[in-house]
Amino acid sequence: MDFRIEHDSMGEVKVPAEKYWAAQTQRSFENFKIGVDNETMPREITHAFGILKKASAVANNKLKPEKMTEEKLIAISKACDEVISGRLNEHFPLVVWQTGSGTQSNMNVNEVVANRGNEIAGKKLLHPNDDINMSQSSNDTFPTAMHIAAVLGLEDNLLPALELLISTFKRLEIENEGIVKSGRTHLQDATPIAFSQEISGWRASLEKDKQLIELSLAPLKELALGGTAVGTGLNAPLDFDVEVANAVSEITGKTFVTAQNKFHALTSKDELVFAHGALKALAGDLMKIANDIRWLASGPRDGLGEIFIPENEPGSSIMPGKVNPTQCEAVTMVAVQVMGNDVAVGMAASQGNFELNVFMPVCIYNFIQSVRLLSDAMISFNNNCVVGIKANKEKMYHNLHNSLMLVTALNPYIGYENAAKTAKKAYKENISLKEACVELGFLTAEKFDEVFHPEQMI
Repeated sequence: MDFRIEHDSMGEVKVPAEKYWAAQTQRSFENFKIGVDNETMPREITHAFGILKKASAVANNKLKPEKMTEEKLIAISKACDEVISGRLNEHFPLVVWQTGSGTQSNMNVNEVVANRGNEIAGKKLLHPNDDINMSQSSNDTFPTAMHIAAVLGLEDNLLPALELLISTFKRLEIENEGIVKSGRTHLQDATPIAFSQEISGWRASLEKDKQLIELSLAPLKELALGGTAVGTGLNAPLDFDVEVANAVSEITGKTFVTAQNKFHALTSKDELVFAHGALKALAGDLMKIANDIRWLASGPRDGLGEIFIPENEPGSSIMPGKVNPTQCEAVTMVAVQVMGNDVAVGMAASQGNFELNVFMPVCIYNFIQSVRLLSDAMISFNNNCVVGIKANKEKMYHNLHNSLMLVTALNPYIGYENAAKTAKKAYKENISLKEACVELGFLTAEKFDEVFHPEQMI
């Protein structure tokens, strides 16, 4: 492998000749061999850094044109566009498990944009610190990248996936109107419910989760950029924070604003904790829905068997013909992972010592993983399971009319205690509720038929 010599304040470093990164990135690359294969800094963060570095150059050009010249702005903007597009992903090799401020990833971006910008300009025009990092610090850029990545992930990926699943449940509600089945509480038979009503509960849960996630977006759209090292804004020109937030908004098409208190923005991660709490709520509801569906589809002969779900792949290496509710299982595993991630996000956010939180990479790593997993899982669950749900009307009818809890309809006519006696006799002697009620002398057969209508109990 060919190398070139780069230098930083600590001296010279050998860097692979074909890479755009420089000395500080190389030091981190060599010093943190932790989870190297699959735990590099999320590409969503690299993407967000490309946005904020371009926005910073735009703001600096407006406020300090003598230092951020048009020539520099053009070169930086072109290099940042390549970062944003993902074209330069191979030049961002650093792992999550590095400095807790994300300084090394900030410098990775500074070095790549500077070297690529110089290549575009055809001369030594840009310096990583003096130009790409102008008016900034790792301490305000990394939390800014976290918020940009979180907003883009939620608005562009997770919410559309969630809306897709909601729309499918809306369709299923309409398709299954008029079908009455047995309700269940405590995993025991309960009074009747319309299948469309049961589906509406799933749909409404997801709609509520959507509302909670949307509530979390406004705080995430507040940016720390402009606070520099400790929140005072040292070395940033007046109004840089406002101008850079405007530039980020222009680039992304989303409305970002500057955080009013930069001391809070650098050290607290409460916005991410709040947003991830909404993701945990979504995970909890998806766990419940997926479990309901696989219970209702259990069987095919010895389970509830009240719905049919798509059969996607063989379910056993030893039992021929077995098919399992694999999409439901994938969703429930994702839910468990998100709940675990919530602990990591909360713990990381609690470590805001003095003027800086130094658990930021692990915080956003877990947050982004949750967004990715939930987004992908909902699309997969929708497309490979939910869209194909069909009611087993015959089994629903059988289970409904075999339920002892239909006796609840008799409460107004024979009282709670007599209704309980009726249910227990029917169960013990394996006879119908009607037979038990008549034998106990609580109602005549004719009166029983007059008042007993399970389909009207919903």
